[in-house]
Amino acid sequence: GYFKLGAMKNCSPWLSCEAINKEVRKLKRVGEGAVKKVFLSEWKENKVVLSQLTNSELKEDFLHGLKMLKALQSKHVVRLLGYCEQEFTILTEYHPLGSLRGLNGTFHIPRYKGMNTWHRRLMLAIDYVGIIGYLHSSPLGTLVMCDSNDLDKVLSQYLLTSDFHVLVNDLDALPLVNRSAGRLVKCGHRELRGEFVAPEQRWPYGEEVLFEDDLMPPYDEKTDIWKIPDVTNFFLGHVEGSDIVRLHLFDIHAACKKKDPSERPSAQEVLDTYRKVLALLIREAAMPGTREML
Repeated sequence: GYFKLGAMKNCSPWLSCEAINKEVRKLKRVGEGAVKKVFLSEWKENKVVLSQLTNSELKEDFLHGLKMLKALQSKHVVRLLGYCEQEFTILTEYHPLGSLRGLNGTFHIPRYKGMNTWHRRLMLAIDYVGIIGYLHSSPLGTLVMCDSNDLDKVLSQYLLTSDFHVLVNDLDALPLVNRSAGRLVKCGHRELRGEFVAPEQRWPYGEEVLFEDDLMPPYDEKTDIWKIPDVTNFFLGHVEGSDIVRLHLFDIHAACKKKDPSERPSAQEVLDTYRKVLALLIREAAMPGTREML
């Protein structure tokens, strides 16, 4: 229920409707999605982000996102600064580097060029898989990242911090899997297509049968695992050494792409493998002769 920002000495309780209306000043609109409009704003000389509901039909999604933000505050999730349920506004910390969609552009900015290494890029992938792992074993139970039907959509859900870490920013679509109670999930009510979504998320009855939401079988959190190799491939980019990293991740990524969801590894297993590969490659880089021996 508290936060600390920038140079603040003490923690402040989450800002209420009254404080947000009185103390927060909108500067400019910086984004708009299906559910909310996003404004760069100012609070006591700190840059902050004010999100407001755009479509009253999506109130439920907005309030679900707020509930998740409140419940999941941690090093993996963007910092909540305040909210006003009556007016459907949420105040969060501002990260000037924006969403992960702009990652490659950020690496081209002169002051960040030195960050553009396989090592730094693999660290970002580790952050990302760490977030998936956190959601799969969250304080609320096993949550599935549903806003993830294509790479661009996935990247827009996460922020890049100024010290090059990844935070999840958008928690509007996080249904709960409860296997012991037989509760599985579906990401929305429309047909999903394409190689990016997991096979079990695609309509199983062929072209001749028209899609019907009621006939679509539900699935579990392993849909998130299927997508990890594609997201990591984006993170690794095309820098010196990134192909060596891909080679070391080949087996775990093949396992992530198993058609049978139950055969895919857990997010924790993927994370452990990523960390091992990072440690191994750092050792190799420190011992120049090893490359030839391989």
